[in-house]
Amino acid sequence: MTIAKFPTPRGKLTPRRSLNDLTWLRVGGPADYLLQPADLEDLRGFLRDLPQDVAVFPMGVGSNLIVRDGGLRAVVVRLGRGFNGVEIDGEQVTAGAAALDAHVARKAADAGLDLTFLRTIPGSIGGAVRMNAGCYGSYTADHLVCVQVVLRDGTLVTLTPEALNFRYRQSDLAEGAVIVSATFAPPKGDPAELHARMEEQLRKRDETQPTKDRSAGSTFRNPAGFSSTGRADDVHDLKAWKVIDDAGMRGATLGGAQMSPKHSNFLINTGGATAADLENLGEEVRKKVYDTSGIRLVWEIMRIGETEGPSTADPET
Repeated sequence: MTIAKFPTPRGKLTPRRSLNDLTWLRVGGPADYLLQPADLEDLRGFLRDLPQDVAVFPMGVGSNLIVRDGGLRAVVVRLGRGFNGVEIDGEQVTAGAAALDAHVARKAADAGLDLTFLRTIPGSIGGAVRMNAGCYGSYTADHLVCVQVVLRDGTLVTLTPEALNFRYRQSDLAEGAVIVSATFAPPKGDPAELHARMEEQLRKRDETQPTKDRSAGSTFRNPAGFSSTGRADDVHDLKAWKVIDDAGMRGATLGGAQMSPKHSNFLINTGGATAADLENLGEEVRKKVYDTSGIRLVWEIMRIGETEGPSTADPET
């Protein structure tokens, strides 16, 4: 990929930019280029003028991502200032794609609007929409009105939830499209009660999840096909952590990677792990779970890029 044929953005375009410091797991090789656009029009113009055979990968805060050690043959788009605002208009909340989920939840609660389920979800709004993030029985799709998206050719479009075809941890979005903002219509609530609920959610999360370790959140989707509700009557039989426990893989290690002893569906970098360590350990877990229960765990963490050397990972699952 040669920069000579690239458009010149007003923002920052960095060649051979390592991505390991941009992911929560702190692993991975370089992207061919990292684009940090100055604003919406800068992003649109760059994608419009970028040769159509050049791959584009939108990246949030790297909270649910493994970048493989060989890096990524693409222009990675990372939105920042100018894409992280939160606006309240009556009973609707519009958030930039780079706004952190937790920040949006707090701002909404201040206005008496209930997006509390976002408070404990790591990452930004663009990723929450792309993955239909959810917990405590609520999902992004439940409250979404529309999203603004810049397509690969630079066209700005508004998409409805129906157009995105939301499923559990999935949505349909065109290749190379970049979510730039999302509008929600949450239920109303008392601000004090909403903030108190979020504090309780944080307390429970910190008790049960390795929040001080380098992780990427939940590693695998729940085989049951829905998130934990957090209720006392929640059933655990088809939760990812339960089938991992039953397979004897809680605390399993490979190189610097480990399935957290605190929560067995959290893959953590204990220090010095490579992307291959993490992904290959995940594949060992998937194999052991299948061998013991017949259940095929599906990755929730997105894995992108090229491997260095041999890998046991299956890129299709």
